[in-house]
Amino acid sequence: MLNEFEGHLNNDLAYLKDTRSLLAISGGIDSVVLAHLCHELKLDIALAHCNFNLRGEESDADEQFVIDLSDALDLEVFVENFETESYAKQNGLSIQMAARELRYNWFEELSGQLKFDYILTAHHSDDNLETFLINLSRGTGLDGLIGIPLKNKKIVRPLLFFSRATIEKYAKYHKLKWREDTSNESDKYLRNALRIHVIPTLKELNPQLLPNFENTISNLKDAKSIIKDRIKKVRKKVIIKKAKSEIHYSVKKLKKLSNPKAYLYHLLNEYGFTEWNDVNDLLDAQSGKKVLSPTHRLVKHRKVLILSKVSINTSTLIPISHGQEKVKIDAKGVLLFDEADALFSKTNITVKEKNGQTNFIHVDKDLLKFPLTVRGWQEGDYFYPLGMKGRKKLSKFFKDEKLSLLDKENSLLLCSDNNIVWVIDQRLDDRYKVTDKTENVLKITFGE
Repeated sequence: MLNEFEGHLNNDLAYLKDTRSLLAISGGIDSVVLAHLCHELKLDIALAHCNFNLRGEESDADEQFVIDLSDALDLEVFVENFETESYAKQNGLSIQMAARELRYNWFEELSGQLKFDYILTAHHSDDNLETFLINLSRGTGLDGLIGIPLKNKKIVRPLLFFSRATIEKYAKYHKLKWREDTSNESDKYLRNALRIHVIPTLKELNPQLLPNFENTISNLKDAKSIIKDRIKKVRKKVIIKKAKSEIHYSVKKLKKLSNPKAYLYHLLNEYGFTEWNDVNDLLDAQSGKKVLSPTHRLVKHRKVLILSKVSINTSTLIPISHGQEKVKIDAKGVLLFDEADALFSKTNITVKEKNGQTNFIHVDKDLLKFPLTVRGWQEGDYFYPLGMKGRKKLSKFFKDEKLSLLDKENSLLLCSDNNIVWVIDQRLDDRYKVTDKTENVLKITFGE
């Protein structure tokens, strides 16, 4: 195995030979073998061990084993203890997901602080098969079937070329010691159940299961490469506008594709959408219909589908206390508050500001009731637009200003005691304007 490992290192992982890597080690057979292989080939590595405090004395014994191993191999070791159960409860995660999140967050932090180039993990081909079956059983696309990548940014998996059986054979031949995780014997987790019950049966039915699986993964990767090239060309064809905040897709051009639903999946999958029937239905929907993902929205607007990030929710209130100078408004930008000169008068207001053509306003501070709030607009909202007589519904104001559907959805309001002070970046409310009687002036600026 050492010779094979060195061959893969030279052919596929040559960058590891001249860089510094952090090796994630649990104390189990896989990570112990990886540590020995890297040590034998004199790679520049240090060990990193997570104690998740989930198995009492066993967890502490794992930690001590790793420390002893680092001494035996003369390697630097880093150990971190986590309160995994508390973290899982606080963040609404399963124990497995909490441990994964804690582990990778710490590895990233450690590698960044100490200038490690890569993070090595001991995933092997059996792990990849398990991941394939898990994703297949849950339903997935091509990316899910391809399984665990050899390299993902800083994370590298040098044992992905080897089976569990090969790793065990190497460990026993070299009389290596390792720790057994008793939780791996429980089949209450899907991965364990597949490893204990399903995969042995599949291997018994077909001893060539792993080699055949690896060939299948190779074929899937080839297919992905071809699809990626095709999607790149289609993306250029169907996108008719691409701005910082939104992307416009031509409905006409999408509908001309041989399988619009399939193309929509590949065009929009990265934005977190899952309801693909609803996404496809937007092609024939009326203007205003939309589909939401946790991070983005897709809106039908006349002859286009408009993709944009989800902005502040209309029911979300951002409070602004008296004296605050800077307030972040989600990902949209910030509000800056500055006390203006007390001698400031209405003659200093420019024509552009009067017409709402600036990203700032001057208001009579004494008319404001703190805390102020920022929120999204709602149906029925009204205000008294600066420069107009009487009040106007926001929906009518937006229509008169010829705002797009997306611009309307993204509009934010600065409010005082439930009254609109400013339709941010659009128009001041006349009730809060600076007059000759104003004594205290507040300048409010909206910026990125």
